[in-house]
Amino acid sequence: MIRVITIEREFGSGAAVIAEKAASRLKWKLWDQLLTDEIARQLDCARKLVEEHEEQRDSAAYRIFKNFMRGSFEGSLNAPRLRMVDTDCVRDVTQKLVRQVADMGNCVIVGRGSAYYLGDRPDAFHVFIYAPFQDKVRRLQAAGNSEKRAIELAETVDENRSAFIRQYFNVEWPERHRFHLMVNSSLGDELAVETILATMEGLSRQRVAAS
Repeated sequence: MIRVITIEREFGSGAAVIAEKAASRLKWKLWDQLLTDEIARQLDCARKLVEEHEEQRDSAAYRIFKNFMRGSFEGSLNAPRLRMVDTDCVRDVTQKLVRQVADMGNCVIVGRGSAYYLGDRPDAFHVFIYAPFQDKVRRLQAAGNSEKRAIELAETVDENRSAFIRQYFNVEWPERHRFHLMVNSSLGDELAVETILATMEGLSRQRVAAS
């Protein structure tokens, strides 16, 4: 029986809205911004700080600084006084939290590497949502970005996600064989939701019949 949906996505594909509608239809808990809030609570830091380190690598300059802090005498003295919220610590908390959420079941988890953390769970259904480039740009403009900024975001955010997945999971994002379903959101939000739920229901019946 499927109790968890993970939704990986291209930036600007509208996956957040689709995930919210799917969770509402199922009456399941949505873990999207709520996940960020809980990570921030556990790290005792501002939400914005977590957002800066989710699904992306730290800068080369920061990695050099962190290595220096780890290896230097001064760094060892100062480390306890420094609250270094970075990709590594955000990832560690995210991994534990995503698995705890999945154990509770009846949830839709958006991004944050959830499809990769939960890839071995038989009760999880993994979805990837994508869209043509111009559709993503239009969605981002509708959210209040200029055309130039929308294009920049559509081009760069997924590059950062890809680098994050490559570094921490040693796979090329999105590694399609990990997903049960890939949906083009240009079909429209409602049809995307219908496709996700119908496919999940069919897969769930198939698994029950095979058990």
